[in-house]
Amino acid sequence: MLNPQTRTTTTISTIRPRRLRANAALRAMVRETQIAATDFIYPLFVMHGQGVRIPIASMPGVFQLSVDEAVREAEEAAALGIPALILFGIPAHKDPVGLENFAPDGIVQQAIRAIKTAVPDLIIVTDVCLCEYTDHGHCGLLNSGQHTHLPEGYVLNDETLGVLADTAVSHAQAGADVVAPSGMMDGMVAAIRAGLDAADFSHIPIMSYAIKYASSFYGPFRDAADGAPKFGDRKTHQMDPANGREALREAALDVAEGADFLMVKPALPYLDIIRQTRDKFPALPLVAYNVSGEYAMLKAAAANGWLDEERAVLETLTGIKRAGADLIITYHALDAARWLK
Repeated sequence: MLNPQTRTTTTISTIRPRRLRANAALRAMVRETQIAATDFIYPLFVMHGQGVRIPIASMPGVFQLSVDEAVREAEEAAALGIPALILFGIPAHKDPVGLENFAPDGIVQQAIRAIKTAVPDLIIVTDVCLCEYTDHGHCGLLNSGQHTHLPEGYVLNDETLGVLADTAVSHAQAGADVVAPSGMMDGMVAAIRAGLDAADFSHIPIMSYAIKYASSFYGPFRDAADGAPKFGDRKTHQMDPANGREALREAALDVAEGADFLMVKPALPYLDIIRQTRDKFPALPLVAYNVSGEYAMLKAAAANGWLDEERAVLETLTGIKRAGADLIITYHALDAARWLK
């Protein structure tokens, strides 16, 4: 009969996962999740002017850019192997409807044309929403007395859908490759699909912000896009952070309406939702938005010497992809692409 100590030692010695961690080359060879520059979509904030590059205090390394500066950023992203940008516009003037949103010479339309001329193979995704363009900062048209049964200032769902469709068509006419509605209006994907199809843009895909939570991690973005609501909040249309099953319902509705991509926003507090969405809808590309607050936290910690920025960022992006994301919208895109290179 074997000595119990010998039996235990023998058993332990036959099962040793550490054998596959012995050196960097071996660890790389068996690595389950790989990230690359081709996984990233790089956000840009574009505004009117020439030679404008205004730093965002809450997002070190991120700027409000005039179109010429945005072209430079696009060229750098393409040179690093990043396949796509997502554009957010800062209009010259704001109004209750957000007229510049769908104007032929709107800031996003100008940026699309300039970037496509300079870097024609770069995929341009455009954010389709009202919040950056309206004087009230909300994601839809507001009730101003026309619906007496609704509170004054309530975000009107169905009245907003036509504006979203017009905006998507305007972006497509300017040369956008993908449109991405972010307002969480019910029926937004169907309305945009109908608008695009009627305007002979049936080939343009829709990247739906299908699962967008009313998150506290959006604060720095609102500085960058000058899009904070002037009153109230967005909890009547963005999702409650406590809800998970509802996320799959939202995604299913967008799939039924014709979404070509699904998105989960934010990423890090919702890795479980990314995984559930991936498992429920395996056929569609899944995008995770690594949002401004997530970016700002790592930047602040790195600036204070509390974290190794490169290692922390790459670990974060790896975790998002491991959870099930195919693509990651991230402000870290340029730095991460350089580090990976």
